[in-house]
Amino acid sequence: MSRLAKKPIEIPKGVEIKVEGNTVTVKGPKGTLTRELHPFVRIEIEDGKVWVKPNMEVRKRKSDERRMKAFQGTFWSHIRNMIIGVTKGYEKKLAVVGIGYRASNQGRKLILNLGYAHPIEFEPPEGINITTERDPRTNWTVITVSGIDKELVGQTAANIRSFREPDPYKGKGVRYLDEIVRTKVGKKV
Repeated sequence: MSRLAKKPIEIPKGVEIKVEGNTVTVKGPKGTLTRELHPFVRIEIEDGKVWVKPNMEVRKRKSDERRMKAFQGTFWSHIRNMIIGVTKGYEKKLAVVGIGYRASNQGRKLILNLGYAHPIEFEPPEGINITTERDPRTNWTVITVSGIDKELVGQTAANIRSFREPDPYKGKGVRYLDEIVRTKVGKKV
């Protein structure tokens, strides 16, 4: 069982949480997020705290208890991420490394030149903002993906990275800014 799920989640000022049937809605200063709940989990709100508890009413057999505890920890984490998202937001930074590799914004679109015969145009999903800037120390182009939904920010950053993953020999490609790319030694003559 998750140790964190035994603790309540504090609701900060300016955040409103509603539970209607099988959905949870978290509303804050940066926006609103909604998530569908699993039937194994129920949510209780009392004294400015959110409690995530297993729903024993839907239990059909003894083996369901273990899965209920797993879902309890998962949904505790989802709700905490939603609260952080609507208050602070999330961001991931990617670096475009390589000679001739570039990234730029054109309206909402991200235009990537990654050594292919054509530029790649990437349209971000709704609720995601993408900005590009040049890092003066390393001379890399840094792409910042930001938004309030942690899953969507992470998936969008992973999609951008997948256009040209870092090469294991030269290190060229799109990588996370804090990612360490271990390069291999090339063929020796």
